[in-house]
Amino acid sequence: MGNLFAKFTTKHKPQLIMLGLDAAGKTTILYKLKLGEIESLIPIIAFNLEKIQSKQFDIIAWDIGGADKIRTFWKPYFQNSNGLIYVIDCSDKYRMSEAKEELHKLLLDTLLLGLPTLIYANKQDLSQMSSSDLASELNLKKFAKNWHIQPCCAITGEGLENGLKWIQDQLVLK
Repeated sequence: MGNLFAKFTTKHKPQLIMLGLDAAGKTTILYKLKLGEIESLIPIIAFNLEKIQSKQFDIIAWDIGGADKIRTFWKPYFQNSNGLIYVIDCSDKYRMSEAKEELHKLLLDTLLLGLPTLIYANKQDLSQMSSSDLASELNLKKFAKNWHIQPCCAITGEGLENGLKWIQDQLVLK
């Protein structure tokens, strides 16, 4: 009986997986959302697990390194994910096709199919790429149904809360 009571009084803790190429800004975003500030960061070699507290519920966020050799280890983290956050460095036009290719692989994975997908279009302070231009570049309508592009700047925090609110709303609707 005690376990039943605890089930209804504890906050639901959905798990989000945060992915993207290396240097896209994943860890900076995670700490800006969690702490409201930027830690001195070292590139993630494997993964980072953090709890983000919000008004609606707590979110367990897996920030997984995006270097080429690490991407092969992404899949085991998909298992219990309730949503995907994909971070793109919009200022890096040279790696945009690589970011697009990796995103398409994720969106076609059976464990991630149908999950709400938030795409943080990061480094807007260094880029002029609009959300509609990015959506067109990524060809999202072909690969996903429930997605949202949120322009942001991880350094200033601009746009981060709006993106988090969108994915929280999607998780509540599920």
